[in-house]
Amino acid sequence: MDNVIELQMFQVLSAYIFIALLLAIVRVRGIKRENEIVISTVRMTLQLILTGYILVYLFENPHFLFTLFVILLMEIFSIINIFKRVKAPLSIEIKKVIALSMIIGTLSSLFYFILVVIRVTPWYEPRYFIPIAGMIIGNSMTGIALGTNTLIDNIISQKNIVENALMLGATPKAATKQIVNSAFDAAILPTINSMVGMGIVFLPGMMTGQILSGVSPLTAIEYQIAIMLGILGSVALSVILFVQLGYRTFFNDDQQLIIK
Repeated sequence: MDNVIELQMFQVLSAYIFIALLLAIVRVRGIKRENEIVISTVRMTLQLILTGYILVYLFENPHFLFTLFVILLMEIFSIINIFKRVKAPLSIEIKKVIALSMIIGTLSSLFYFILVVIRVTPWYEPRYFIPIAGMIIGNSMTGIALGTNTLIDNIISQKNIVENALMLGATPKAATKQIVNSAFDAAILPTINSMVGMGIVFLPGMMTGQILSGVSPLTAIEYQIAIMLGILGSVALSVILFVQLGYRTFFNDDQQLIIK
């Protein structure tokens, strides 16, 4: 259990055969994805190599300012990524709601997890803080992106229903209740589905990495359960903040529906 298999460079390179296989499949099938596959592979490789060197430095030189700076970058890039992943045009108001929901939802969940669940000392220890932050922020980013797309699509497609409800005296909150609930449900469903199959259908990446590095499977399972619950909590908190604040950006001060 304590022996870690070190991968040599040629072993890592041999794994790229799967990229060659994918390229061959899309070429034979006439699917125009070659450039995207190559670019994504190159970006993944370079980004992970760079990240590896940065993490080595951070682990060897722990400082709370370094950790906070990394978290700030993670938050900024995740918010920008959400803006890019949403298909519809976004108003300034809803962009502010997205940013606020991401920051409050992820940071509150992250600090609770670090300080209460695993009780890291010092709290800014990058070996724990940064990987956990990456999982929490990444999953919350996906959740809010799904919630945003669903909320906007449903408000546009159900515009007449919402307006009719408003004319009958319903408040914006009541008129969009089902839309908001659908957006929340769509956003958290992937996380719930991954929990259902975890341990039977697949082993999560974090748990697999710990086991391969020599950690006892039972210890790895304890960490995986804790982090999965933390992820679920972060996604739920971030998304509920977004949908509860986000629907309001589609109404003016006179409680009239506006589609921007």
